[in-house]
Amino acid sequence: MNWQQEYAQNITTAEALATYLPLSTDEIIRIDEVIKRYPMSISRYYLSLIDPKDPNDPIRKMAVPSGHELLEDDGSFDTSGEGDNTVLDGLQHKYRQTALLLSTNLCAMYCRHCFRKRLVGLADEEIMKQFDHMVDYIATHQEVSNVLITGGDALLNSNRVLEYYLKTLVQFDHLDFIRFGSRLPVTFPMRISEDEELLALLKKYSQQKTIYVVTQFNHPNELTDHARKAIKALLDCHIIVSNQTVLLKGVNDDSDVLSSLMRGLTSMGVIPYYVFQCRPVTGVKDSFQIPLKQGAAIVDSAKSQLNGLAKRFRYVMSHPTGKIEILGQLQDEMLFKYHQAKYPTDQSRIFMQSLSDDDCWLGEIKGN
Repeated sequence: MNWQQEYAQNITTAEALATYLPLSTDEIIRIDEVIKRYPMSISRYYLSLIDPKDPNDPIRKMAVPSGHELLEDDGSFDTSGEGDNTVLDGLQHKYRQTALLLSTNLCAMYCRHCFRKRLVGLADEEIMKQFDHMVDYIATHQEVSNVLITGGDALLNSNRVLEYYLKTLVQFDHLDFIRFGSRLPVTFPMRISEDEELLALLKKYSQQKTIYVVTQFNHPNELTDHARKAIKALLDCHIIVSNQTVLLKGVNDDSDVLSSLMRGLTSMGVIPYYVFQCRPVTGVKDSFQIPLKQGAAIVDSAKSQLNGLAKRFRYVMSHPTGKIEILGQLQDEMLFKYHQAKYPTDQSRIFMQSLSDDDCWLGEIKGN
């Protein structure tokens, strides 16, 4: 069975899920209600990581729909201002040096904490139709030093599409590197490790331009032998692999779990890049967000257990005004710094904000 055939076997209905996990009739009904609005898709591999006897299993929490998703009316479907930064359909340009290309809306597993929940499962034919216009935009914006191809999951595109992207983009001298955003090393690693054609084209184009794969491991239970095999396959193709973890309630909001994850990643050759504050997405925030004060304490405690390479990640939030590093508590206020800024006046700006013990996000920022 090739990866396309295996992907076609993904679990997408509550009835199919009930053959793998013990679900009551009420749970099946609730899950059915949720997926009418927010689709479910779980690879059989990722489903195998769930302990069916543990209703609080962290992998289950990230993969299996919860009735809470329909109870949350507040929050936003665009927490980082992606709509305002869209210059063409499928192309965003928020930060001066980076162009972000939404190559597909499909994933091998629809994470329940997804910040692009509004896009999950939508058709993506229009994105390919726009690609030539995207290329023209990148060609005329010499300040762009890198392109992030994401989605959805960028590596769920066909090899033909991926090669088309790479063949076109490696020609631009003003691009220092190309990035792929993909959770496939976590949720569907055989797409990488068992596809010799994919590995051959990645190796071919990595000789012409530096290529990164930015993935998202959130829990040590995801660091399986299959995941290690996929990571090694990428590294053998001279691909640089980095990781962006999301801090999630009930998943990794524990310093021992977080430090174990970072140690596991560095042992695999994966670079810890960011730990993201979970975004206040409608249908997500109440289930996964933790307060900023608590998050900073968890991150600091985790870092105290790690060596220099394992703790080089930054704890950040992706705010409409930029990527803001959460530095920690300073007396009665929290200290923040713009790691990346949408507006020049915010570049590297440090600021303090008074927060309650329950605040999970920044609204209006002082000085903005």
